[in-house]
Parts: sequence; structure tokens; C-alpha cells
Amino acid sequence: MVKVKVDRETCIGCGVCVSLCPTVFALDEEGKSKVIKQPEEGECDLDAVASSCPVGAITVEK
Repeated sequence: MVKVKVDRETCIGCGVCVSLCPTVFALDEEGKSKVIKQPEEGECDLDAVASSCPVGAITVEK
């Protein structure tokens, strides 16, 4: 099972993760990314999402 986390201290709220995988990420009331549900296997290219984060706030655990 894959687990994804967002470091809210690091997140700048750019929204790239939400654009790439809106079924897993959303912006909260503070404008920062949050995980709205853990992904199903193969749901999104989470490695691409994590590498697209400009501040490296997304961690993918496999």
C-alpha cells in the first residue's frame, strides 16, 4: 500500500499537486495542500506529483 503525506510547514500552496491528482490532494482553508484520501494503487503518478512540488513538501511511502 502506498501512503502519501504533505508537510504543511513546507507547503506554499501552489496547487500543482491538486492539478495533477485532484482525487488525493486539495487545498484547505489556509490555502495549503492536504491529503483528502490515501490513493488506490495506480490512481495517480505519485512520484511525478512529489517531484513536481517546488518545495518538496510531498512524501510518498511505498
